[in-house]
Amino acid sequence: MKIQFRQIEQFVKSPDKKARVILVYGPDGGLVSERAAVIGKTVVKDLNDPFNVADLSVEALTEDPARLSDEANAISMMGGDRLIMIKGGGDKLTVLVKSYLENPSTFSLVVIQAGELGPRSSLRKACEAAKNAAALPCYVEDERDVSRFIRDTLQTAKLRVDLDAVGWLAANISGDRRKVRSELEKLITYKGDEQSSVSLIDAQAACGAAGAQGFDDLVYNVGGRNARAALKAYATLMAEGTAFVAILRSLQNHFRRLHMTKAYMQDGMDMDGAMKKLSPPVFFKQAPMFKAQVNSWSLPVLNQVLGRLGELEAQCKQTGMPVETLCSQAILAISKIRAG
Repeated sequence: MKIQFRQIEQFVKSPDKKARVILVYGPDGGLVSERAAVIGKTVVKDLNDPFNVADLSVEALTEDPARLSDEANAISMMGGDRLIMIKGGGDKLTVLVKSYLENPSTFSLVVIQAGELGPRSSLRKACEAAKNAAALPCYVEDERDVSRFIRDTLQTAKLRVDLDAVGWLAANISGDRRKVRSELEKLITYKGDEQSSVSLIDAQAACGAAGAQGFDDLVYNVGGRNARAALKAYATLMAEGTAFVAILRSLQNHFRRLHMTKAYMQDGMDMDGAMKKLSPPVFFKQAPMFKAQVNSWSLPVLNQVLGRLGELEAQCKQTGMPVETLCSQAILAISKIRAG
């Protein structure tokens, strides 16, 4: 079965019992690990339980394909259902998974973690097509999704958070879910038992080094048509191991927000009013730069930029050229587009 975006959170918390194999895949490795763990804990309380959890590698299954069925059908010495966790999944597992799904264990759940799998992936297609399996995507979240996650995480920690703090955090720590959670844990530790809400100053003090030199440097330099600085910011992000798709989403989000603001203004709204419609709001220190870029780009050219970024994503999936080269070429081209 194919899990739709709107169904993901509910499915993760309470997986369909008919799914005996669940494929969790996508470019956001942190989110893949997190969702796989949540799903796993619907079967066992402790993911390190040596009796009820079996961690299998793709290499081990390639050498001994029968091991999947053996582990899944093994009776736990302590009783209860079992969890089979497979990391680094890919199309090498397709034949094995299809064979297993013909007669799966009724008391063991198999969870496969994988990186990005395109629509042509045989493993992804097999899990989407099977009635007793599921494929669950994990894509890098945009700022709105990150904002929601920030609020939910801090609320769970019994912390209130100011709106401008959410906006700054969403803009500066977005990317891999593992990174976002790590930064929020730093913030929660920083606040301790203090009862006051998380302010912008708190967020910057606890997480200031997380991304201030990263995504913002990139998107505002591209939007400001400063090609040299944009390429330098891009190189820094790549050197830090930032996922390409996170870089792409940050650029798409920035130009989409410029486009939305421009469209509201074309409908008769003033700029301040148009910017208030954005979620999350523009960080106040970035507002002057954002306004300048809104004024310097026309709607037709913004459409052109968004189209170019969409083409970039397709090129990276379809061509054999290195992602780093394609992305740097696109950044250079967009930075040099005549803005008017």
